[in-house]
Amino acid sequence: MATLVGVARRRGVAGYVGDGANRWPAVHVSDAARLARLAVEAAPAGSVLHAVGDAGVPFRDIAEAIGGRLGIESQSLTPAEAVEHFAHLGHLVALDSPADAAITRSLLGWEPGGPSLLEDLEQDHYYRPS
Repeated sequence: MATLVGVARRRGVAGYVGDGANRWPAVHVSDAARLARLAVEAAPAGSVLHAVGDAGVPFRDIAEAIGGRLGIESQSLTPAEAVEHFAHLGHLVALDSPADAAITRSLLGWEPGGPSLLEDLEQDHYYRPS
């Protein structure tokens, strides 16, 4: 998210591709860290685990949250514009990648408790000058 904030700050617009309905899964870093510990301590060998707190946050909502905090517009981009706007992330921002952690939760009793991605984007830590 810090990279997306940086791109929006440099470009003066918080972009998303098309209608921005593509979804990104997310998890708060504290929840991911807790799951990593549980995985080492209790997951059966060869387990496939998903650290997902938000199953799918629409990318437009992410861009609007970033734009709102930076005081800039959020704007739809074509796929070609996204490659220019986001550079190395240009092909990734349009992916629709919802994910689920039901098996992980059931297997390890893990429940995310941190803020959602959109709640986290309202915090100051992404927007402080570096």
